[in-house]
Amino acid sequence: MVAIPRLAVTRPASTRLATGRDATPHRPINRAPLPWLAVGLPWVSIMAMSLVTFSPVIASAPVIPPLAFMTLLGWRMLRPSFLPVWAGLPLGAWDDLYSGQPFGSGIVLWSAAMLAMDVIDERFLWRGFMQDWLAAAVLLSAYLLLGASVAGFAAGYPLPLTIGPQWLTTVALFPVVNRLVALLDRVRLLPLRRL
Repeated sequence: MVAIPRLAVTRPASTRLATGRDATPHRPINRAPLPWLAVGLPWVSIMAMSLVTFSPVIASAPVIPPLAFMTLLGWRMLRPSFLPVWAGLPLGAWDDLYSGQPFGSGIVLWSAAMLAMDVIDERFLWRGFMQDWLAAAVLLSAYLLLGASVAGFAAGYPLPLTIGPQWLTTVALFPVVNRLVALLDRVRLLPLRRL
């Protein structure tokens, strides 16, 4: 008998079974956000907003809203359990260094606001945008009034009478700051690869 040579049948690559030789080295898919970005962005954004007071706006009355305090409230309302209650102390101290307020006023007012937000979260579990805006308007009004009173006491003349434009700007701009915080929260949770 004569052996007939068999032709090697080759299959297309799409129908062949994968073998160990064909497999590429296993690399884990990194779908988690960067830890330092996920934890640090809220703190850095609040601290960066404290530096807005260095802007070249010259006015005879306070007109710039307290953007750092508004950002703190925005983060606290968006992610209630993210910032601890004691976060008002270091962030308020940082804001006191750059805001021009007497040192200690930001520490006390920011800590009181964090405690007030904790009470609001316990009382009103389900809130909408209007309830958040109302709570923020009350806290911002109290912050501006008490901050102006402390600054007026230190300066020797009553400043609470001059905060009307600043109060209106602050209450009107809170939804914009809240939207900015929501955008930063999306950036914070992006699944970025580690370099």
